[in-house]
Amino acid sequence: MFLNQLKTVVLLGLLTGILLVIGGLIGGRAGLTIAFVFAILMNFGMYFYSHKLVLVMYRAKPLSKKQAPKIHQMVEEIAKEAGIPKPKLYMVPTQTSNAFATGPSPKKAVVAVTEGIVKLLTYDELKGVLAHEIGHVKNRDMLVSTIAAALASVISYVAFMARWAAIFGGVGGRDRGGTNIVGLIVIGILAPIAALIIRLAISRSREYLADSTGAKFLKNGVPLARALEKLESDNRSHPLRFGSPSTSSLFIVNPFRANTLVRLLSTHPPIPERAKRLRSMKF
Repeated sequence: MFLNQLKTVVLLGLLTGILLVIGGLIGGRAGLTIAFVFAILMNFGMYFYSHKLVLVMYRAKPLSKKQAPKIHQMVEEIAKEAGIPKPKLYMVPTQTSNAFATGPSPKKAVVAVTEGIVKLLTYDELKGVLAHEIGHVKNRDMLVSTIAAALASVISYVAFMARWAAIFGGVGGRDRGGTNIVGLIVIGILAPIAALIIRLAISRSREYLADSTGAKFLKNGVPLARALEKLESDNRSHPLRFGSPSTSSLFIVNPFRANTLVRLLSTHPPIPERAKRLRSMKF
C-alpha cells in the first residue's frame, strides 16, 4: 500500500514538473507563473463540481433504504470499518454491470451502482465491490485523479501553445536570452504523451490500492476477485451505451467497448493481475 501511495506522489510531481517546464519555456518566469495559476484554478473547479456532473451524465438517481436495504446495510458496515461517514448511494439505470465512487471528500462522497451489477453478483461479491469503492473514498482517490486529470489537460493545452508559439515565432523567453525553437516543438509534441502515460500509471496504481484497501476492510480478497472476473466478462458483452470514455477511470472496470489501442492505454490494470493479487492477500 505504501509503495502505491509513494508512486502516486512521484507521478503527480512529474506531471507538475512537465507543466512548469513548458510554461517557463514559453514565457520565462511569467509563463511559469501563469501555468501554475492555471493548474491551481482548474484543479479547484474540477475538485468541487465534477462529481455533480458525473451523476447527471449517468442519470444516477438516489437509492433509498426502502429500495435497497441490503446495499445500505453493506455500505454502513464497510464505512464503519473504514472510519468514514456513510457515502450517499445512487443507482445508474443500465443493465451494464459496474460501480463507481465520486465526490470531493469522504463527507460528500457518493457511491453509485448500476442495475446490472445488483443482478449479476452474489451478496459477498457485491460487498467486495462496495468495499473497493469505499476504499477509493478512504484513500481520497477522487482528489488524486482530479489533480492528475487537470494537470494532464493543462499540459496538453500549454504544449499546444508551445508548438504554436515556436512555429509562428511568438516565443518569449526573454529571461533566458531566447528559446530553442526546435527543442520547444519537440517538447510540445512529447509532453502531452508523457502526461497521458503518467496519468494512466496513476490511475492503475490507485485501482490496485483500492482493491487492497477494500479487501482489508472485509478481511477477504476472494469475493472481489470473483466479482472483477464476472464484471470484465459482462462489460465486454454489454458495454455502456451512454456517457463518456473520459470518465472510464471512475468505474471499477472499464465500461466501454475497448479496441486494442484503448486496452494498451487502459486506466485499469489487467483483471487477471488484480484478481491474482487479491487471492494472494493474507489477513
